Amino acid sequence: LDFWRLLYVLLKQIHGGRWTESDAIDAQIRFVKSALWYHGYDRPQLHRLPADGSAGSRELLLAFSWLLHRLGLLEQLLARNRVKTGDETSVCTCEDDLPTSQEGTSEAGPEGGLEGRVDVRYLQWLNGRLRFQWRSLHAQHQEQCKLLHKIHLFTSGSHMDQILGHFSVTETDLVRQPEDYNQLLQLLESEAMQLEAFLEWKQLEPVYWQWMETVLDNMAEEGNMCESQDAHVEKRRLPEVTSCCPWADKLTGQMDRLSRDLMALQDQLHQLVTQRKAAWWEKVAAREELQKEGFSATARKIQESVEAKLRGLTSIHAPRKNKMHGSCRLVLRNKHPASKMGFGQSQVSKEPVSAVSATEVIRDLQMREASLQRELEQLREECRQTLDKIAEGLEGVICISP
Repeated sequence: LDFWRLLYVLLKQIHGGRWTESDAIDAQIRFVKSALWYHGYDRPQLHRLPADGSAGSRELLLAFSWLLHRLGLLEQLLARNRVKTGDETSVCTCEDDLPTSQEGTSEAGPEGGLEGRVDVRYLQWLNGRLRFQWRSLHAQHQEQCKLLHKIHLFTSGSHMDQILGHFSVTETDLVRQPEDYNQLLQLLESEAMQLEAFLEWKQLEPVYWQWMETVLDNMAEEGNMCESQDAHVEKRRLPEVTSCCPWADKLTGQMDRLSRDLMALQDQLHQLVTQRKAAWWEKVAAREELQKEGFSATARKIQESVEAKLRGLTSIHAPRKNKMHGSCRLVLRNKHPASKMGFGQSQVSKEPVSAVSATEVIRDLQMREASLQRELEQLREECRQTLDKIAEGLEGVICISP
């Protein structure tokens, strides 16, 4: 039970959820199993464990070790529990594969057969509501950026660290309300203790993995013994069943007849597929003569789309700095920094290696936007052509584009 609770607490923190001591143990076990399955741990021995937590300590140890190795469990916990004293923002210049698209598809799956019940006006209302909320969020983010810029500008030259040069929101609040300093100090001390424990773990980590190798070897040996025993039992029981049951011979004969019938059906299916392929190739050869003119137009369109994609690829794969992903601290850099604090060329030399300029991020996002816009226009043109072909088949109907 303690191991189940440990995994429950750790996985809850990774997924950003809240946990309480009063949660039922069966709910905790279900959450741990589903979270492990979500992260790719599909070992059936773990998912067969009872829901009361009465067994499976070694399986839980194996799952915990898998989380340590595959997900970087401790590193993620340290990153989530880090005390943020500076103003940070998320920066991502790498290409994502839209991991949330599968979740949306799976959630909308059960409703796939209800197209006739969905009103288009309701979808338009949802789209308008989403656009309004997106614009409101964008306006709030712009207001937050303006306020951050004011704080950074007004406190410029007040920080002890010359690389930063200004206060963050947290530091400005501490100047205004010094009584909150004790709470921040306690949080920093707690984070320091966690980092010390992490360093100690890093020193002892090789010993842990050596021990886990012995655990895996023992589990593999036990698994092989169980499989050999099961196979031996099956081999031993089969003749007994055959000799004792009077209907065994009859059942074996029926299985032989079914096997022969399946082989005959397979041969017939193979012959049918061969005939269909021959007929299909004859049709293709006949249509090639009729579609030579359409083929040249299609090839021209394909060439244009390839050239457009190549232009996007050359802009994406141009030589530039390493791609970044994660949170970065916002530091104000004026074009002409104040000379009273001695900010000059020496300050630029003290910049960290991983520093990235907002101009570079904006330029990268603009190139990605242009590439996606070209792809969107291509898809719109394909949809327009498809609709035109459909409209040509409708007699007595006039289609007016919106």
